[in-house]
Amino acid sequence: MEVAKYLSRIGFTGSAVQPSLELLRSVHICHLLSVPFEDLTVHSGGEVRLDLQLIYDKIVNKRRGGFCYENNALFFWLLTHLGFHVTCLKTTNNITEMYGPPFDHLILLVTVEGRRWLCDVGFGPSGFSDPLSLDTEGLQEEGHRVYRIRTSQEMHFLEWQEENRGKDGDWTEIYKFTLSSRCLEDFTEMCQYHQSSPSSIFFCKSFCTLLRPSGRLTYIGHRLITVTFPSEATGGKLESTTIELKDEEIPAVLAEKFGIVLSSPLIPKDDPITPPAVRY
Repeated sequence: MEVAKYLSRIGFTGSAVQPSLELLRSVHICHLLSVPFEDLTVHSGGEVRLDLQLIYDKIVNKRRGGFCYENNALFFWLLTHLGFHVTCLKTTNNITEMYGPPFDHLILLVTVEGRRWLCDVGFGPSGFSDPLSLDTEGLQEEGHRVYRIRTSQEMHFLEWQEENRGKDGDWTEIYKFTLSSRCLEDFTEMCQYHQSSPSSIFFCKSFCTLLRPSGRLTYIGHRLITVTFPSEATGGKLESTTIELKDEEIPAVLAEKFGIVLSSPLIPKDDPITPPAVRY
């Protein structure tokens, strides 16, 4: 496992000699723009295992992506080797509008230059591009979105708005977490859950999504969705187009749009997600 090869994989060309907030922000966005958030292993006859060497080989050598445990575990490895102080945290997310079991998402707390930052390169369309400050409950704007981290006793809630920025609009909870340190092995049971449970998006839907400078490209089931962020060219509006795909078209789309070539046939899937029986 080589740091230089990882940095090359994500297209980072700056200086990585000294840990700094600038370096943290740079490698965070580089990872998001280069490494897809995807679960294609689950739908092509494979199994995701929480082994750093396997994850490195998949993402760096084979130029694949992964879901949260893979992306954030490898990003943790990179940051520690770049000299950052990093802590793994567990979350409970709100994808089905009901919180699922604990440990269903892995995020990172990074301390640099005397401040604490939330990093997450494994959450897909609802995720943030730049690290978010954990030392404020104020608004943190990123392009057309605004985030905040609300605190209630020991629990922290990551929330966002896509409209009514800076006003008293509705906030959407993304996930909740505490600051208790965890290790990668703590997520093993939930890694299996996400590959077998009808309450997990990873089991119910074959997908691959990648952030782009002007928007996001997402494959899911038999669809290819292109989202363009608001700009002068779009009249300040979010634009989205969807193309329906046939089975035989999907491998070429994955190769051309995401740089992914699977070693086994993909079984496309886009089933409804069953909400968990218990709200955690």
